[in-house]
Amino acid sequence: MIRTLGTIVVLVVSMTFGALAQAQSWRDGTHYRTLENPVRTASDSGVEVAEVFWYGCPHCYAFKPLIESWSGQAPDNVNFVKLPAALGQSWEPHAYAFYALEAMDELDKVHDALYTALAGERRPLNTPEALADFVSGYGVDAEEFLNNYRSFGVRARVQQAQAKIRGARITGTPTMLVNGKYVVSASMAGGHEAVLDILDYLVAQESAAAR
Repeated sequence: MIRTLGTIVVLVVSMTFGALAQAQSWRDGTHYRTLENPVRTASDSGVEVAEVFWYGCPHCYAFKPLIESWSGQAPDNVNFVKLPAALGQSWEPHAYAFYALEAMDELDKVHDALYTALAGERRPLNTPEALADFVSGYGVDAEEFLNNYRSFGVRARVQQAQAKIRGARITGTPTMLVNGKYVVSASMAGGHEAVLDILDYLVAQESAAAR
């Protein structure tokens, strides 16, 4: 029994040192970037982790199950949010669709389907009418969707998201924005899985600083 306990202690200690060694290998400016001018978060407390994405991005589509798994197991103080990017004119309708569906409390019905249609199947859902017709197939009222899509509130949400993305100097997707201070992408981190490890590191760092 003593040997078993000793083995467990050694294992825990080695895992701790391994995690510390890995954390020390993450370099600011190489694996992630610290913003000179942090952007405002939407969260009053905790650590905000924002995923900047586009429904038509195949890399976002591949990253989706990984970040969803990570967010589902994240510490209680993590506030996970999605920021739809409109880095090009053809991306804008999808950002508007995201916030229209969110305003209707219908996003969960169609979020996965939009990813599959746009990134997986490359369907031409690039107008409000085409998107309304698509979401109606999932039980969303098309007329209500269009009213929300064209509303002042949704336009304001899209503009706020793009201002935040521009402020963080984000130029591609998927990109993670941690607490309005740090930017992480797969190209910087060395892969999608490494992004998750760096998120763990930055969340721990921000959580410790808040104590």
